[in-house]
Amino acid sequence: MSDLPKAILWDMDGTLLDSEKLWDIAIADLATDLGFELTHEVRESTLGNSMTNALTKVFDAAGLPDAERDLPGRAAWLRSRVSALFKEGIPWMPGARETLDLIAAQGIAMALVTNTERELADEALATLGPDRFTVTVCGDEVEQGKPAPDPYLRAAQLLGIDPADCLAVEDSPTGTQAARAAGCPVLVVPSAAPIPAGEGRTFRPNLVGVTLDDVAAAFNGTIEHREDLR
Repeated sequence: MSDLPKAILWDMDGTLLDSEKLWDIAIADLATDLGFELTHEVRESTLGNSMTNALTKVFDAAGLPDAERDLPGRAAWLRSRVSALFKEGIPWMPGARETLDLIAAQGIAMALVTNTERELADEALATLGPDRFTVTVCGDEVEQGKPAPDPYLRAAQLLGIDPADCLAVEDSPTGTQAARAAGCPVLVVPSAAPIPAGEGRTFRPNLVGVTLDDVAAAFNGTIEHREDLR
């Protein structure tokens, strides 16, 4: 099909893997250790963030003064906690595995583009299967993570494909913003946070039953926005 994208750029947490629930546990544990109860609003604000941005928002919510913000130490703690949870098993998001197989069978290049740091992303790739992706780009491998466009621009560069010829698949406001800033149309499958409608954004409730026609329609922006998914 000539109207298909040249590449699919996949987010990971909440898009392919149901790993945001594991991050929920880890960040709630971190909040408790910092002496406050994590609210839904604070957790939602961290979805899809880089480690630095997520921790900064947690520190802000805890009211920590600058002198007590041990970013390297807390990042190491959070990384270790998430790693332990990942080792217990990471569930797939509905329809994700089947959609990856569909795209692979068509011979379309695929990249994994995640704000998760390489150390944890490699653990998650054991579930996903690293051979599925031509390239993988992690949040600690670019100057700025999502919502900056850097991860998506880097993935497109490594593939040798114009970002406008790639379809990104995202679940978070942060990731959707990054993909659009890079110039990619986005197939949005919201998981835990609402995402506003906008140009270049096509919405589905999940990846169950995705067809090549659906992929082409999302790439070309011919699917109407769904009010109930915003």
